[in-house]
Amino acid sequence: MSSVSISDLVAVRARHPEAIAEAAAVRVRRPLVGESGRLMIVAADHPARGALGVGDRKLAMAHRGQLLERLVLALSRPGVDGVLATADILEDLLLLGALENKIVMGSMNRGGLAGAAFELDDRFTGYRAQDIERLRFDAGKALLRIDYDDPGSLATLHSTARAVDEMAARRLPVFVEPFISRRDADGTVRNDLGPEAIARSIAIASGLGGTSAYTWLKIPVAGNPDEMEWVCETSTLPVVLLGGETNGDQEGAYEKWRTALRMPTVRGLVVGRSLLYPADGDVAAAVDTAVGLL
Repeated sequence: MSSVSISDLVAVRARHPEAIAEAAAVRVRRPLVGESGRLMIVAADHPARGALGVGDRKLAMAHRGQLLERLVLALSRPGVDGVLATADILEDLLLLGALENKIVMGSMNRGGLAGAAFELDDRFTGYRAQDIERLRFDAGKALLRIDYDDPGSLATLHSTARAVDEMAARRLPVFVEPFISRRDADGTVRNDLGPEAIARSIAIASGLGGTSAYTWLKIPVAGNPDEMEWVCETSTLPVVLLGGETNGDQEGAYEKWRTALRMPTVRGLVVGRSLLYPADGDVAAAVDTAVGLL
C-alpha cells in the first residue's frame, strides 16, 4: 500500500478548503453500470456512525491514514467500480485523486449512532440530495432499520421516503439498505437476518416514495440458496449484496456471495470491512477475489 500523507491533506484543508469543490468539479465520471452490468463498490461509511471495530480490533478503522491507504489500494484494483463513504472520507479521496472514473456514493443518514439510545431514530445527518448533485457524485445510500416496537423507526421511515423522492427528482440513484431490527434485553440493536424478515424489509423499502425508478436495494445474503432465491423475488428493484462481518470465515462469505450473485435481480456487491481489513492483511487479494465473483 502506498503511504498517504496526513500532513499534506491537513495543509490543503487548512489553507485551501476550496480545493475539495474544485476537485469535484473536474472529476472524470462514468455511468453507474458499465458494460458488465455489475457493480463492485467498497464501503467505508462505518466510522461516522461510531462503528470503528473490525472483528476483535475495536479501533481498527480509527486510524484515518491507514484507512485511506487501504481504500486507495482497493480502488486501484481492476474491476472495482467505486466507493461508498461519508463526506470527510470522500473528500480525502478526492484530494488524493482516487475517485477518477469511479462511482462515488454518498452516505446519507448517519445519525443513528452505534449503541445510542436514539440509534433507531436514524436522522439524515450526512449527505443530502442537493449535496450529491452539487458535487457531481453518482448515488446516495440510506440505512433503514425498522423496529416495530420503537417509534424512532417511523421517523427514519418517513425521512427515507423523502430522500427517495429528492434523489429521484434529480435522477440520482439511491441505495436503500433495509432491515427488520429489534433490541435485546440489554438494549443492543440486532438485525433479523432470517429470510422472512429480509423479504418483509424488501417489500417495505421498495414502496417508499413517489417513485421507485431510481431506487436500488442493498441487502444481506439470506439463509440457503433456495431461501435467497425466493427472497429476491420480493421485488423487481435491482439489488446489491452487502458484505457485513465474516466472523473469520472469509471463504464461506465468498461462497454465499457467489451463489447469490446468480439471482436475476442481484447486480453486484457493496463490501467494506471484510475487504479493507481481511484476516491475512492482504487487501489486494481480498478485493481481487471479490471482483472475481462477479
